[in-house]
Amino acid sequence: MTTGPGLEGDILIVDDEATVVEVVSLYLRREGFRVRAARDGAEALLAIGAERPALIILDIMLPHIDGLSLMRRLRQNPAANVPVILLTARGQEADRIAGLDLGADDYVTKPFSPGELVSRVKAVLRRATRPADGGDAPIDHGELRLDPLTREVVVRGRPVELTATEFNLLWFLAAHPRQVFRRDKLLEEVWGYTDYLDPGTVTVHIRRLREKIERDPAKPAWLQTVWGVGYKFEPGAE
Repeated sequence: MTTGPGLEGDILIVDDEATVVEVVSLYLRREGFRVRAARDGAEALLAIGAERPALIILDIMLPHIDGLSLMRRLRQNPAANVPVILLTARGQEADRIAGLDLGADDYVTKPFSPGELVSRVKAVLRRATRPADGGDAPIDHGELRLDPLTREVVVRGRPVELTATEFNLLWFLAAHPRQVFRRDKLLEEVWGYTDYLDPGTVTVHIRRLREKIERDPAKPAWLQTVWGVGYKFEPGAE
């Protein structure tokens, strides 16, 4: 089985609903992706340990080790920093936010279109290999340095681990210093689409970035909120 364009590794589907796994696998394989499946978090950990996937499609509601617990374990290990798309049921907004807080890159709400999910997989994989905009030269703002080729981030002399989406969001804002962007515009530029995504997704990712790079996340210097409008990157703040 061949892999999708630019894909190293396979897609790991973690879901205890056999029908979901069967249908999503079919659609992904039609697009040339290799696919593995796990029925719960414990099986998923074994699968990830055996071979690091390129991306994980993760249902939140799982037996034994639930999806959020699995996300927590993955993000505690930088070597397992794999892009994750959450599958959530309608009405699970709190779980969805918790998943994004733990570093999920995207989410899809059940019931969903398999074709739409495949499009989201492709978009997340594209984001994992290249920034949204700004060229190939590193961005250096004094105590903050971003390299788009190695995807390394150094803050005040120490490396900081970011997810693919966090890196792309920070890169896009830093590549357009002092410009104010609405949340829907950031969804369009960084995520690549606005349909089906709550603008609050941007808010959660901004909060995670502040916790990782700001001296005082409650009083951010770089990632500033422009009330009633959106967000901007202030390069000279520190």
